Amino acid sequence: MERNDKDRFDHMGLPEKVRHAKAVLSRALEEFGPKRTALAWTGGKDSTVALWLMREVARDTGVSMPGALFLDEGDMFDEIHAFVREVREEWGLELTVVQNSDPAFKGKSVGDMVSVAELGANTRAELERLGFVEPSFSFYPESRIGSHIMKTMVLNEFLETTKTKALVTAIRWDEHEAREKEEFSSPRQTPAHTRVHPLLHFKERDVWDLIFEKHIPFCTLYREGYRSLGTRSGTVKASDVPAWEQDLENTLERSGRDPEKERILAQLRSLGYM
Repeated sequence: MERNDKDRFDHMGLPEKVRHAKAVLSRALEEFGPKRTALAWTGGKDSTVALWLMREVARDTGVSMPGALFLDEGDMFDEIHAFVREVREEWGLELTVVQNSDPAFKGKSVGDMVSVAELGANTRAELERLGFVEPSFSFYPESRIGSHIMKTMVLNEFLETTKTKALVTAIRWDEHEAREKEEFSSPRQTPAHTRVHPLLHFKERDVWDLIFEKHIPFCTLYREGYRSLGTRSGTVKASDVPAWEQDLENTLERSGRDPEKERILAQLRSLGYM
């Protein structure tokens, strides 16, 4: 797939951006096939748009719809769970929900202490990979430790177990500096697979314009003023004004996200995070 050419994409209208996104997905399906392709769906606006685009491409090309993957890190908004269930039923999606099944996390709430000695071997190995040597840690999914063992670790296990060769994500160049050098197709190792990013060239405004133009569903939290959705404990409202009515061009989309995670996002991505 082609390399980044941001100037060209900045001058594209929305219809052209949509055509390019569909072309990215079409090439991925042709190269990897729907059975070896999965789409990471968070219940957020961007990944729901990516999911909608994939359904359009699958329909237009006559191939089966790849499955969607939902990572449940243990601190999700109830509204996201409800939205995912609703869209899954309405669109007839094949959805896999994965989470860290280590018994040490069962019943844990944000802020509870987790004993490393009680963790399973796989989770302890991932902590060693991070260089963590303390006897315990606070359960907080947006922290460096939490993001890795509750999200990246289980994502990598899913990819390896299912032999998935292409993972479609909905990251965009403009949402965070850690993602601004990404390409539409990006090979990864451990496990070996390719990340496919059809929305890289979209702006936040493009996403909302497409949602309203095509009547794509979105989580009710955006109507309440949230602009970027993470965990309950790591996300606050940017405003009381609906997301699409806020000053998208002159304010930070992820200003309501946990600042620690924002600082270390590049490091998390080097470990396999999206």
